[in-house]
Amino acid sequence: MSPQTVILADGNFPGHPVPLMHLRKAEHIICCDGGAQSLIEAGMEPEAIVGDLDSIDPQLAERFSDRIFRNSEQETNDLTKAVRWCINNRYDNIVIVGATGKREDHTIGNISLLAEYAGEVTVVMITDTGTFTPFLQGAKVESFPGQQVSLFSINPGTEISSIGLKYELERLKLTNWWRGTLNESTGNYFEISFSGGPVIVYQKFRE
Repeated sequence: MSPQTVILADGNFPGHPVPLMHLRKAEHIICCDGGAQSLIEAGMEPEAIVGDLDSIDPQLAERFSDRIFRNSEQETNDLTKAVRWCINNRYDNIVIVGATGKREDHTIGNISLLAEYAGEVTVVMITDTGTFTPFLQGAKVESFPGQQVSLFSINPGTEISSIGLKYELERLKLTNWWRGTLNESTGNYFEISFSGGPVIVYQKFRE
């Protein structure tokens, strides 16, 4: 697998050891606009700062002028602009952190975008509570007994089945966001099968 790239969005800066570990071990750190300030305050520096640059400190912009990539296009948000920058630079193993918090509308939008990115790169989103992973087809997913799991279907017509969850799904259509939430893994893995996805799986960290 190619070296790991971490995209730091401009949500809440990570506090949990898992996303912080990914930041510290990343081969490449790409910041969305104002996220660069939080990264620098944490003692790290970005390889690139990408976005419309409407929320970056002017002094910071001057200091890192050699690695700023302005994109004023309004059809995508800063997170998508950063992902596109990574794709153009052949960084195709991406972990997104700092994409939740601050505003709930941004959080929902950022999570849903995983479904679009999954067709082009390997990508997960790691928060302070767990991991969101997009799947374009059925999969066997590593887990642990008792892990809290939620499934979200981008297409409400997708029929999803499962093996290894406390509340099994049998060709269930997730016609509302809540319908696949608050489930639980019964073993060291679970399986999901579906067609017409994508499906985004949330897995809570071990306590």
